Amino acid sequence: MPRPLHRGVSGIRVSGKSNDFWDAEVKDNTEKEDLDRNHSSSQSFLSLRSPFRFFFQDNSPPKYGVTENGFTADPFGGGTPRSRHRLTMLFLKLSLVVIVILALTGSFWWTISISTSSRGHIFRGYRRLQEQLVSDLWDIGELSLGPSRLKEIEFCSEEFENYIPCFNVSENVALGYSDGNEYDRLCGHGSRKSCLVLPPVNYKIPLRWPTGKEVIWVANVKITGQEVFSSGSLTKRMMMLEEDQISFRSASLMFDGVEDYSHQIAEMIGLRNESNFIQAGVRTILDIGCGYGSFGAHLFSKQLLTMCIANYESSGSQVQLTLERGIPAMIGSFNSKQLPYPSLSFDMLHCARCGVDWDKKDGIFLIEADRVLKPGGYFVWTSPLTNVHTFLRDKEKQKRWNFVRDFAENLCWELISQQDETVVWKKTNKKSCYSSR
Repeated sequence: MPRPLHRGVSGIRVSGKSNDFWDAEVKDNTEKEDLDRNHSSSQSFLSLRSPFRFFFQDNSPPKYGVTENGFTADPFGGGTPRSRHRLTMLFLKLSLVVIVILALTGSFWWTISISTSSRGHIFRGYRRLQEQLVSDLWDIGELSLGPSRLKEIEFCSEEFENYIPCFNVSENVALGYSDGNEYDRLCGHGSRKSCLVLPPVNYKIPLRWPTGKEVIWVANVKITGQEVFSSGSLTKRMMMLEEDQISFRSASLMFDGVEDYSHQIAEMIGLRNESNFIQAGVRTILDIGCGYGSFGAHLFSKQLLTMCIANYESSGSQVQLTLERGIPAMIGSFNSKQLPYPSLSFDMLHCARCGVDWDKKDGIFLIEADRVLKPGGYFVWTSPLTNVHTFLRDKEKQKRWNFVRDFAENLCWELISQQDETVVWKKTNKKSCYSSR
């Protein structure tokens, strides 16, 4: 007897013998759905992994076989320890790649910054080279114009060989200057000369020091022995060795040589000799009316610096001959204006028949001497006026001497010694002296 037919889920009739087939078919459908879900999840993970397969290629044969359903086993698909280890290694490799990229980027940026600063230094150096080139080209242009410019400037006549700007005694006298003002430096609007002063025809190079200190060439200074002897100054005595040379000597009627004279001054101060001047604080000396600088030339060997200062002379200039000997000198006069020196500049002032009348103009010359003399410094004056035997017979000279002596005392100068024609004062360094006057 035939079995009755049963209605299935899908409306298909299935015989009783087909139950096993039905069960197998349902089971297959269930497994396929599970595989589809696992495959979609693995595809989403592999989509994250695929961009780095270029860096982490694995050419080794697959270690996982094919499943019974025909799918290759994926180690990232599950949550096994092996899959987690592979995931960790992947992230480590990724971190290493990021670090390498950052390092390369930083190195590239550092290289760019260095090259930029180097370009700045190179640019500045190039600018300096350009400026130097322009300066050199300008100098070359000036040199190229030199001959044409020299043709525009005329040479001075021979009378200008001893020319000193702004010093013209005859012109000053004609303008009404007197009482020593005619020897001052007076510059008018038309006193400037634009001609070139040439050296004398027979000019020779001065002799080397120290020989040049004692011997000079006659042609270099345009002066003769007769002019010097006729000048009336005993401090200018000299003798001619040859026709073209002048040799200076220290002997004179006033004292027995510069060496003995300086030795006498040292003893009057209380020193053994002139070599001990430095120990007494004497280093710089202003030699007023210095003649031809013999006093300063001698003291130079004792490590003393002497500045010669003298009036302007139209011929036989003291300053010119002193400079020719290699001794510092300048034109200046106590008789008219203050000296161009700061106050308290010199350790000693020396005047040996210098031609300054210290008693004139109410002692203004002594005030100027006090201004440039340092406290504790010395004022040395050698003159016939200071000779006791002279002014005892001449009341006028005695009056002049008394004025200078009393005025020096009012300046707080101490008279420390007097011998023959030489007197030495010392300027006080005590402020109490000035307040007690």
